[in-house]
Amino acid sequence: MSEEKASVTLPDGKVIELPVVEGSEQEKAIDISALRSQTGYITLDPGYGNTGSCDSAITFIDGEKGILRYRGYKIEDLAEQSSFLETSYLLINGKLPTAAELQSFEDKIRIHTLLHEDVKSFYDGFPRDAHPMSILASVVISLSSFYQNEEGSPEEVSYLNSIRLMAKLPTIAAWAYKKSVGHPFTYPDNDRSYSENLLYMMFGLPVERFEVDPLIVEVLDTLLILHADHEQNCSTSTVRIVRSSGVNLFAAIASGICALWGWRHGGANQRVIEMLTHIQEDGGDVKKYIEMAKDKESGFRLMGFGHRVYKNHDPRASVIRKKCEQVLAKLNSNDPTLDIARKLEDAALNDDYFKERNLYPNVDFYSGILYRAMNIPVNAFTVMFALGRLPGWIAHAKEYTEDPKNRIGRPRQVYTGNVERAYTPIAER
Repeated sequence: MSEEKASVTLPDGKVIELPVVEGSEQEKAIDISALRSQTGYITLDPGYGNTGSCDSAITFIDGEKGILRYRGYKIEDLAEQSSFLETSYLLINGKLPTAAELQSFEDKIRIHTLLHEDVKSFYDGFPRDAHPMSILASVVISLSSFYQNEEGSPEEVSYLNSIRLMAKLPTIAAWAYKKSVGHPFTYPDNDRSYSENLLYMMFGLPVERFEVDPLIVEVLDTLLILHADHEQNCSTSTVRIVRSSGVNLFAAIASGICALWGWRHGGANQRVIEMLTHIQEDGGDVKKYIEMAKDKESGFRLMGFGHRVYKNHDPRASVIRKKCEQVLAKLNSNDPTLDIARKLEDAALNDDYFKERNLYPNVDFYSGILYRAMNIPVNAFTVMFALGRLPGWIAHAKEYTEDPKNRIGRPRQVYTGNVERAYTPIAER
C-alpha cells in the first residue's frame, strides 16, 4: 500500500481520507473497505466495472496497450513456446515448472482421466439434445459425491481435486458430444497428449483407427492456452465468490461453467458462427452487412469484432490469426461460412470506419472459425472455452483460499423498493 491518500467530501461537508493501493504494474485503486464503517455510505457500481474485488497475482491485462500476461509471461510467448499443460502448471502453481515437475504434473493428470463407471449412467438420463454445457456443469458437480471425506490436509485434497478436474473435464466434454450423436463413448488413451486425447475421445470410433493431424492438435493446444485465464471476468469472479462460501472445488468450478455458458461471456464465438451462417443464408452479401454494422439504426451487430477490455487490439487474436490461416489453407475447406468470414475480416481490416474505432477481429472471431473448421459442433464451442479456462478458475480458487484476508463475498445494495407499509389482511384487499 502506498503512502498516498484520496480525499472524499461527503454531502454534510465531512472529509475523509482513504488509502491508495498500487499494484506491481502501477495500477492504482482507492481502498474503500472501511468506507461504510466510517461514514455509513457505500459505493454503487453496477456490473463492478470500476470495483476491484481482490488482489491477484495471476493475470495482468492492459486493455489500452493490448497486453495480456500470465504470471508475468506474455501470452504471445506462451502460445508460441509453451504447451497447455505447462501453462496450466504456471497458472496454478505460480511458476514455470522444471522438466521433472512438468513430467510429474502430466503423469498425475494422465492417471486420473477415467471417470467412475457409474457416471456413465448419468448420461443415460440426459435427453439426446441436451446442451453440452448443462451436461458439463451437471457431471462436474456430481464429482463431489464421488470424492467425499478424502484423506489429507485441505490443501492436499484441493490440489488433488484440481488434478482430477484437469484430467476428467476432457472426458466429460467428449462424452457429452458422443451422447448428442448417438456414438459409443470412447475411453481416454493415455499414450496421447492432452489435446490429442480430447479429439480422439470426441471423434474416435471403435471400428477404425483414429489419427489426428498434428497441426490440428497444435492449434487446439494454442486455443486452450489463449483461453486459460482473463483476470476477473464473469465466470472467474463467480468461481471466487462461490468458493468464498467454503464449498468444495467441484462446486466452485461448476458455478464457473454455468456463468461461462451465457451468450455475453463464453457464448460469443458461437454467435460468430451463427452470424456467418445468417449472412450466408441471406445470399452472402458481405458488403451489405458491413454497411449495416456501421448503421446504428439497423439493429445488426458484427459479432467477434472489438472487445470490452481491449481498446486497441486483442493480443490473443494476433496469435490465433496465423494459426487460422494455416488450418484453413491445409484443410482447404469448402464451407461457405468460412469464406464469408475471410471476406468480413478483409473488409473490416481495410475499412476506415472500423480502423478508426479499433474494431478488429477478436479471439472469439478466429476461435469460432477454427472450431468450425475442426468440425467441433457449434453448441460445443463454449465447452472448448471451459476446457481452456479451467486452469485459470482453479488458480483463482486456490489464490482466494490461500489469501489470509479472504472473506465471504457479500456485495451491498442501494434499496429502491417500498418504504414501510401496513399489512392488509386478504379479506380486506
